[in-house]
Amino acid sequence: MNAALNHDDHDLPDPGHRRPAGVDDATVLALGKLSEAFEVVEEARGLLYAFHRRIGTADLALGRAVELLRCAGHTDLADRLDRELLGRNVLEGRWTFQVLEEYDAGYYATFKALEQGAREALVGGRRHLYEAEWKEDERTHGHPDHTALP
Repeated sequence: MNAALNHDDHDLPDPGHRRPAGVDDATVLALGKLSEAFEVVEEARGLLYAFHRRIGTADLALGRAVELLRCAGHTDLADRLDRELLGRNVLEGRWTFQVLEEYDAGYYATFKALEQGAREALVGGRRHLYEAEWKEDERTHGHPDHTALP
């Protein structure tokens, strides 16, 4: 997928999305796959944040349920929910914010740094070269809805 096509510069991707001289197809493909993997990690991170938000929302609703059970005269059940579940760790010793912090500081930070380092070392830090070349291969040059740039 080499984007070195004979088109005017205004009809080419911006320089940040052009393959540097000397970079081969195998490198672009490999970095594209690494980028794909990191995008999945980013998506998983978003799901982890959604988990954090959902557990927090559930805990607040549980607190309200405990209050309502007490008001309805079900103090034994309210006390048990309060004691055993309200404010409980979701994992041993951790609330969800601690899970997020550990993930962000560990696996996520390592993956992000290594992915960026690979791009820096191999293509001067350029991002999405594989996708940019894919776009060039698939778009209809000269069509107003298929422009290289906004």
